[in-house]
Amino acid sequence: MNGDEIKRIVDAIHRDKAIDKEIVFEGIEQAILSAARKHFSEEEVLEVRIDRDTGEPSLTCDGALLEPELIGDLLGRISAQTAKQVMIQRIREAERDAQYEEFQDLKSQLVTGAVTRVDRGTVIVNLGKVEAILPRSEQINKENYRVGDRVRAIVLDVKKAGSRVRVILSRTHADFVRRLFEVEIPEVNDRIIETRSIAREAGHRSKVAVSSSDAAIDCVGACVGVRGARIRSIVEELNGERIDIVRWNDSLQILVPNALQPAEVEDVILCPMLGKVIVLVRDDQLSLAIGRRGQNVRLASKLCGWDINVMTQESLDEQLDISIEAFSAVPRMPADLCENLVSQGFFTFDDLSVIEPDELLDMGGLTQEDVETIIEFADVESLRIEKEEIAEAAARKLNPPPTPEQKRVADEKAAAAKAEAEAETEAAAPEGEPAAEETAQQAEDASEPAASESKEDSAAGADEPAADGEAPAADGGEETPVVEAAEGDSADSDTPAVPDGEAGEDEPEPDAAEEKSE
Repeated sequence: MNGDEIKRIVDAIHRDKAIDKEIVFEGIEQAILSAARKHFSEEEVLEVRIDRDTGEPSLTCDGALLEPELIGDLLGRISAQTAKQVMIQRIREAERDAQYEEFQDLKSQLVTGAVTRVDRGTVIVNLGKVEAILPRSEQINKENYRVGDRVRAIVLDVKKAGSRVRVILSRTHADFVRRLFEVEIPEVNDRIIETRSIAREAGHRSKVAVSSSDAAIDCVGACVGVRGARIRSIVEELNGERIDIVRWNDSLQILVPNALQPAEVEDVILCPMLGKVIVLVRDDQLSLAIGRRGQNVRLASKLCGWDINVMTQESLDEQLDISIEAFSAVPRMPADLCENLVSQGFFTFDDLSVIEPDELLDMGGLTQEDVETIIEFADVESLRIEKEEIAEAAARKLNPPPTPEQKRVADEKAAAAKAEAEAETEAAAPEGEPAAEETAQQAEDASEPAASESKEDSAAGADEPAADGEAPAADGGEETPVVEAAEGDSADSDTPAVPDGEAGEDEPEPDAAEEKSE
C-alpha cells in the first residue's frame, strides 16, 4: 500500500462518509499497527505514522525506523485482512461519532423525513443519513401514519447505540410549537416577535405567550394573521389542536388575567412566599376560568410559572375562616400571626409545613423554640391529613361511584323489576275474586242497566192515573200543582184543589172520606 493509494482512500471516505480526514488517517494507522503487532513481541514498542501530505506510512520499533519494504512484508495476506477489518471498524465508529455530533447540534430543531415503516405504533422516519424513531408517546393523539408520509418533528434526543446513532423525534414537545411559529410567522423568525413561554397539552390545547420588540407591531395580531391564515396552518400541522395567543407582560397582575382568557378576572392576589396566585372571579366565570377538567387554569399556571388557584369571593372568605380556625389550634401560634399567615395564602398545614423558619421568625413575636414547635405540629397534621386522603382515595377506588351509563342501566333494571312485581301481584289474586280493576269495571257495568230500569219505571208511573187522594208527579220530577178529584166525587164538587205540599198533611184517612161521601 503506497502513499497515493492511502490518500485516495482517505479522500473517498471523507467525501462519502463526511468523516474528517484526520480521523481516517488515525484509523489506517491503527489498522497497520494491529496487523504489525502480530510479528513483534509485547515488550517491543511499535509506532505507525502516515505522512499527511504524501500518504507514505512509516513504522518504528523501539525508536528504530524500519524500511518501507519491510512494512509490506509484514502486512501479508492475513495481516492485511486484519488491518482492513480494523480500519472498517474504526471508520464506522468515526461515522457514528460524526452523526452523533451532527444531530446533537439539531436537538430541539425541526427536521423533516419520510416514513419507511410502522412497527407497533412506533414510526420509523428516514432523515437521510440515519433512521430516526417517532415513539407512540411522542405522537399527537389520533395521528395515523403510512409508508411514504412526510413527517415534521423536532429532535428530542440523540443516543449512541453500538455502531449506530439512535435519534428520537417528538411532535408533542412544546418546542415543536415554537419551531412551527418560527417557520410560519416571519416576525418570529426575524426575532421581532418573541415566544416568551409555551404551555401545551398535545392534541388538545396550547397557550403561547408572545411579546414584540417593536411597539408598532401587534404581536397577537401578527401571529394570528389576516383572517387567521397564519395560525390556521399551524393548527392544521398540529392535527386541529387549539392554540391561544397570550400577550406577555412581566407583571403577574396583568399576565395572569391574560393567560386565563376568555374568562374575566376580578382580582389577582399574589402569594410570593408560596409561589402561588389567588385569582378571584364571579360565579358565572368560575367554570370558564377553570376550563374543561381544569385545562384552562392548568395551562395558565404552566405559562406563568406560578400555581394559580381560582376562587370566588365567597369561597375565599369561607376558606379564610376555616384556615384561621384550624391554625388557632397550633401551639404557640398568636392570633395576629395566624391571620397574617392566612392573608399570605397559607391555607393548609401542608403550606405551613414548608415555610422557612427564618421567614416565620421575621414575622415577629416568636422565639426559635416557638417556630420549631409550630413547624413540627404542622408536619404531623399534614402527614395525618395526607394519610386520611390516601385512605379515602383507596376506598373510592375499591367502591367507585357509578358512571352515568351504569346508573342508567341500574334504573332500567329497577323499573323492570317493579313492573314484574306488579304483574306477579295481579296474577296472585285468589281464584273467583276478581282483581280490583275488574271489580270496578263490573260495578260500573251493573250500574248502567239499573239506572236504565229506574228511568223506565219513572216514565211508566207518570202515564198511569194516580191513586185516590194522591197527586202523581209530572215527568221530569216536577210536582203537579192541581190534584184531580177522588174517584166517586162529582164533577161539580165544591171541594177545592189542594196543593201537593198540603195534601200530605191534611188529607183524611180513606174510611173517613168514604163515610163523608155517603
